[in-house]
Amino acid sequence: MDHDEQTEHLADEIAGLARSTGRTVAVAESLTGGGICAALAAAESSSEWFRGGVVAYASEVKHTVLQVPEGPVVSAEAAHAMGVGVRDLLDADLGLGITGSGGPQPQDGQEPGTVFLAVVDGSESGSEPVRRHIDGDPGQVCATAVTEALRLLADRLRLPAVTSSDAIGSG
Repeated sequence: MDHDEQTEHLADEIAGLARSTGRTVAVAESLTGGGICAALAAAESSSEWFRGGVVAYASEVKHTVLQVPEGPVVSAEAAHAMGVGVRDLLDADLGLGITGSGGPQPQDGQEPGTVFLAVVDGSESGSEPVRRHIDGDPGQVCATAVTEALRLLADRLRLPAVTSSDAIGSG
């Protein structure tokens, strides 16, 4: 299966999981430049469960729109803050944040191919950012990062939904 087929398959799986669990999804992208949102918008019945997304490519946009704290934007902390920010901004059950260094030069001290992702849903397990290293040129890094993000989102949707009492004190 190539990247396009994997992306379509994962987006369809996310659609089914989101619909069956009644949860909504929002995405904050940097590195992937809208690729995740495009995949989700093309999935079945996306208007029922996909709230939308923010492509925050510039650091200033991450800080002002998504409330990412000042500091490096290619970090686990930034990915988590992006997920929280977009979840709150678009009133979704789950917020996915992704940032990284696509290359060819390092960014914020991170080597090209370094990607940070976070799915935030109010639970402790849902808020733990993950770090991946993806080999390839910038286009390959971005394409693989889209697939990795969709895989992480599908994995989170397979877990039970967080109730409002579960989310008290977390975020």
